[in-house]
Amino acid sequence: MIGELALLLIGTVLANNSVLTQFLGVGPALAGPNRLAPLLGMCLASAVVLTLAALLTHLVFHHVLAPLGLAYLRTLVFVLLIATSVQLVQQYARSREALAQHLFDGFQPLLTVNCAALGVALLNVQREYDFAHAMVHGIGAAGALALVMLLSWALRERIAAAAVPEPFRGAAIGLVTLGLMSLAFMGFAGLA
Repeated sequence: MIGELALLLIGTVLANNSVLTQFLGVGPALAGPNRLAPLLGMCLASAVVLTLAALLTHLVFHHVLAPLGLAYLRTLVFVLLIATSVQLVQQYARSREALAQHLFDGFQPLLTVNCAALGVALLNVQREYDFAHAMVHGIGAAGALALVMLLSWALRERIAAAAVPEPFRGAAIGLVTLGLMSLAFMGFAGLA
């Protein structure tokens, strides 16, 4: 069981990276902070939100929606649970003044509309994960998003110092770079 969970975690971060194989959560990867401290805070906040959302949606789906025959409401309920998760994390961060400054630093809307959280919740239901697998999948998806956000930040730093032709500056080079990273990860996805 532990070996299976470890493989799920590694596979979710590296081989089935939801940002690069399914394009879930591209917004935070492209529009993340330009400084490292807020980026790490956003990675931490994303990790908490994705994990909390995966757990809450799993519990609500399997213990409320499915038994009552309301599975068709899952997307609506999941969106509400994800928004609630973001608000809980934000309220906790606000209670810790220094933490709030690093976690949200103007990027709270990116977390709220992050489709990675909804994608993880829907994949957990689709793949019929039990509670432990849903939690590990949520943690792995958070790791995958953090990995891509950190790689994108590092590449933005390098690109800012490079002589990029005018038509490719800004979001264009970000999308091209993310596309190339996606192609590399698609090769790994075939192995999983």
